[in-house]
Amino acid sequence: MAATKASKEQKYDRQLRLWGDHGQESLENAHVCLINATATGTEILKNLVLPGIGAFTIVDGHTVSGEDVGNNFFLCNNTIGKNRAQAATELLQELNSDVSGNFVEEGPNKLLDNNPEFFHRFTVVIGVQLPESTCLRLGSVLWSASVPFLVCKSYGLIGYMRLVVQEHTVIESHPDNALEDLRLLQPFAEFKSHIQSYELDSMDKKDHSHTPWIIIVAKHLEKWLSEHNRQPPKNYKEKEAFRQFIREGILKNENGVPEDEENFEEAIKNVNTALNPTKIPSAVEDLFNSEECNNITSQTPSFWVMLRAVKEFSLNEGNGSLPVRGTIPDMIADSRKFISLQNVYREKAMQDAAAVSKHAECLLQSIGKPPESISEKDIKLFCKNSSFLRVVRCRSLAEEYSVDSVNKDEITSSMDNPDSEMVFYLMLRSVDRFYQQHSRYPGVYNYQVEDDISKLKLCVNSLLQEYSLNVNIKDDYIHEFCRYGAAEPHTVAAFVGGSAAQEAIKIISHQFVPFNNTYIYNAMSQISATLQL
Repeated sequence: MAATKASKEQKYDRQLRLWGDHGQESLENAHVCLINATATGTEILKNLVLPGIGAFTIVDGHTVSGEDVGNNFFLCNNTIGKNRAQAATELLQELNSDVSGNFVEEGPNKLLDNNPEFFHRFTVVIGVQLPESTCLRLGSVLWSASVPFLVCKSYGLIGYMRLVVQEHTVIESHPDNALEDLRLLQPFAEFKSHIQSYELDSMDKKDHSHTPWIIIVAKHLEKWLSEHNRQPPKNYKEKEAFRQFIREGILKNENGVPEDEENFEEAIKNVNTALNPTKIPSAVEDLFNSEECNNITSQTPSFWVMLRAVKEFSLNEGNGSLPVRGTIPDMIADSRKFISLQNVYREKAMQDAAAVSKHAECLLQSIGKPPESISEKDIKLFCKNSSFLRVVRCRSLAEEYSVDSVNKDEITSSMDNPDSEMVFYLMLRSVDRFYQQHSRYPGVYNYQVEDDISKLKLCVNSLLQEYSLNVNIKDDYIHEFCRYGAAEPHTVAAFVGGSAAQEAIKIISHQFVPFNNTYIYNAMSQISATLQL
């Protein structure tokens, strides 16, 4: 067992640094369904098989054609005429022996007719190159079963993704440039007494230059508050004065020249970070005020139970603050001073998590659930990330496509610029309309291109008319989409494959924040955009 754990750590070393053991465990417990093993489909699965998802099932009723072999690295000449799901599964499984691969030699429509519950078992369903009618049918089945659905398409030089998920909760959102949680303006009792244990004035040179900058700022802040009516430095001018105040604390040599003390320079540089007020972020406040947080029942997912416990903590023991995060940044200090400061924060974080745990126990008992149904480990992780919690709610495909609930404002405001990425969304919808009417895509063969331009233009106009959209689509785009001939160039498929796999991993691991809800990639200009439709 230890050997397999060590070999797994070696095999997945880079990604474990990104999403940790628990993220990897979620991945290994996931079962992903891919509909259609086209070039885009196999690229998505390749990027999920390599990091080690537990299992995948390919649903595809097509047989392999010469065209498939031309743009799909997971199909080869000797598979022509075989079922595409089977052929792709065999080659994808070679990438990672830890992953179990399955295939179903049927199209999604047949499964939806005979056994729609088939799709309920998956962690996430990814539909690739699906016609609009199939997307809507499958979307409705998955929506009612609360299974996340990722729609992907590569069409010529345009990539498209649409995430359909009722509610997706994120505990570890890994924000860029997150501010440290140091509580210098509202120090807790243990931190206060730790600050008191330092006497900067009576220290020798070595100790003075190895005192952590957090302590330096805290000591100078105490003096500042006593001289400024308990008001911390707020504006630029006051902060500059405070920096100068710290600078004056640097030791001087016998000639009165300031010594070179890097820890003081660090303190001066971090004044803004240090004086960041301790408050609950507005995104978390909104979650606290939501119906799901305030109306806990036996059906409530553990995320909302833990959130409610954190809310109770903030109203009671926390005095209006979230639990202490318990981490401090790296800094110039000797090991003893750094570790003792780190322990002050760490122990406070453990105390806070224990208090939240008590609130969670009471909540679980009140809804008739055993207290151990939420582990201590989960509560600690939740408390550590309580400033960065996110909930993503997407609209259903039915809402997006319905005349009554289409997001007209987003479409018309984006189309004020006739070359915005929104035009590709409208073109893809028009192409789907063309497929519904003619059972083929426009311009697949060269001789059809000229005739299909006028037919596609009719589809564009009928789409705009149906949704009462007063926007203009240039003829150039209609010509371009006919020229694409529904081709799926491997370069675009590979890009969409990488992006879609990344979103699938976010959904599976509940880490990082997925987009909401539509993503367009324009390979001509290398630009991508997210739209809320």
